[in-house]
Amino acid sequence: MTTLIDADVYQRVAAHIDTDRLVRLVQEVCRIPSILGEEGPLAAYLAEVMRESGFDGVALQPVLPERPNAVGHIDFGDPALGGKTVVLTGHMDTKPVSHGWTKTQPFSGDLIDGAVYGHGIMDMKAALVCQIVAAEALRASGIAVQGRVAIAAVSDHMGDQIGSIEYFKEYTADYCVLGELSDNEIFLGHRGRYYFDILVRGVSAHTCHKPLAINANMLAAYAIIELDKSKLEPVLEDWVVDLFGPETYMAPGRVYGGLPPGGPSMIPDECVIRVDCRPQPGVTIEEVRAEIDACLARAKEKEPRFEAEVVLADVKAGYLASPDDEVTTLMRRAVGSVRGTEPELQAAGWLGDTASFGEDIPTIIFGPGGEPVYCPDEHLSVDDIIEATRVYATFAAIALGAQ
Repeated sequence: MTTLIDADVYQRVAAHIDTDRLVRLVQEVCRIPSILGEEGPLAAYLAEVMRESGFDGVALQPVLPERPNAVGHIDFGDPALGGKTVVLTGHMDTKPVSHGWTKTQPFSGDLIDGAVYGHGIMDMKAALVCQIVAAEALRASGIAVQGRVAIAAVSDHMGDQIGSIEYFKEYTADYCVLGELSDNEIFLGHRGRYYFDILVRGVSAHTCHKPLAINANMLAAYAIIELDKSKLEPVLEDWVVDLFGPETYMAPGRVYGGLPPGGPSMIPDECVIRVDCRPQPGVTIEEVRAEIDACLARAKEKEPRFEAEVVLADVKAGYLASPDDEVTTLMRRAVGSVRGTEPELQAAGWLGDTASFGEDIPTIIFGPGGEPVYCPDEHLSVDDIIEATRVYATFAAIALGAQ
């Protein structure tokens, strides 16, 4: 699929990637904590990087108090002619720091044996820098292209994805690349997430009057066992099963029941089970709910006193681009030109911001870093960082009509 023109484009943009600046910026972002809820300082830093580099439209887009997005863009060609818009995006927020670091400190950004160490470097601080430097390299190359490359570093991915939602309320795109960690492979999409809350009711009583009570925690245990044994394999197209596997995963992940420590004692009459469901794209809420109902029916067969209410607590859609979509073709051309080999198409089990915008914006997922993530001594090789930057720059160039 890669053409001689694509290979030439890759060589020209790659020659203008400032790898020293790239690695230095990756080290710097690793030194700025941005755990969910604390994205503000990293947003300010990225906005300043873009501003000093000469990006247009640089702003801290309001999202949540002291948790903005960092946005900016570079326009190419004749503004009067318009052109396509490519958005390179990723999230700034990370999970909490893991214990057990030994080689260095979580926010050191140290360069050790050809790799940069830092908490959240793979998810996904490095990708944000790669995207900015890729846009700079395309500009520096002088290749004749028409359109816009926009950067959207968003907050709240690990919350309610409000950063991405707010960005695409204000801005649009013809193509989008989400820089989630894909090990520098092309991911067509990811599973969704449905949360169901199961409210189990019992009868309360003083512990000394146990025969009068029906312990809600005991009832919930029957449901937990059945839910954990669930193996839902919905009917899906073969190519979707090949990407994600046959099973829609379900787990009773959280249990809220009983009484708090230190207070008065009694037998509880309420317990809530939160069921975490990870459906493949195309699996409906109704299909998952039917499986949950079947699990609860089996619990009632074993314990006739079991009664429960089921509430759909949250929905995040899965995402899946087609292998034949234009955005997929563009990324295959870009990766192929960088590597010289035809790339494979894969998919992810985790949830991306495409759950909130992928239905409206043609998006492909590509980013440096892979499992395991959020572990002690998290690091990313400089080679992978450079390769990702080359792919982003080449994708943008091809998407904007480089010849």
